[in-house]
Amino acid sequence: MINKISKVKNRVKKHKKLRQTLNGTAERPRLSVYRSNNHIYTQIIDDVKAHTLVAASSRTAGLDKTNDVEAAKAVGKAIAEKAKAKGIEVVVFDRGGYKYHGKIKALAEAAREAGLQF
Repeated sequence: MINKISKVKNRVKKHKKLRQTLNGTAERPRLSVYRSNNHIYTQIIDDVKAHTLVAASSRTAGLDKTNDVEAAKAVGKAIAEKAKAKGIEVVVFDRGGYKYHGKIKALAEAAREAGLQF
């Protein structure tokens, strides 16, 4: 019997590997992205204190469609605006094991356009 690795387990494995090199500090916190079947979530995290500084998601953005590229752009813009309000301008981007394509890319580009640097 062949032991198949599911897509989710494979993504988690990639994310654990990425997290060995990515660390968020107070000066440069980590922008973490998570995608579910229906929504997209982001957090800006200080890993030294293990504290979430800012969070945004497609659930709180008041969007009609919650899991498409337009929703990802709205969430990217929202997280950047909240971060700027807290005085955060430079972050480390943690794509969460997902490919830098589609929704993840749209979120990152929208956050960059709104003023976050990474």
